[in-house]
Amino acid sequence: MAFGGGGNKGVKNEINVTPLVDVCLVLLIIFMVITPMLQRGKPVKLPSAHKIDEEKSTDPIVVSMTLQKELYVESDRSNDADLIEKVKTALEKEPTRKVLFKADTGLTVADVRPVMNNLKLAGSGGVALGVEQEKK
Repeated sequence: MAFGGGGNKGVKNEINVTPLVDVCLVLLIIFMVITPMLQRGKPVKLPSAHKIDEEKSTDPIVVSMTLQKELYVESDRSNDADLIEKVKTALEKEPTRKVLFKADTGLTVADVRPVMNNLKLAGSGGVALGVEQEKK
């Protein structure tokens, strides 16, 4: 049994791509599952604006209000009293944290105003409103 010269003339040296395809498919599935979880808060249709401010805070407290007038702090459903308590607790841990309020575009000022007052009662110095930049 010699390990040198050309004893195996009929054997082709090819790379087996099946494991590579398997790994790529698994990574694709993982990214497809993880990507929807990256959006914070409850998904709502945001109003549009001509000019938007750049984000200065790295990690705001996201409060969302859906068209059905349901309140969410991050992804947890809340009522008015619970909202005040959750925001107050988060601001006590990190006082410099900002509050981002995302309200559906179908809501009126009368729907949104009490929530903004509750955020002020919770100790928020200011509330940033979530908008989408208008497409040109």
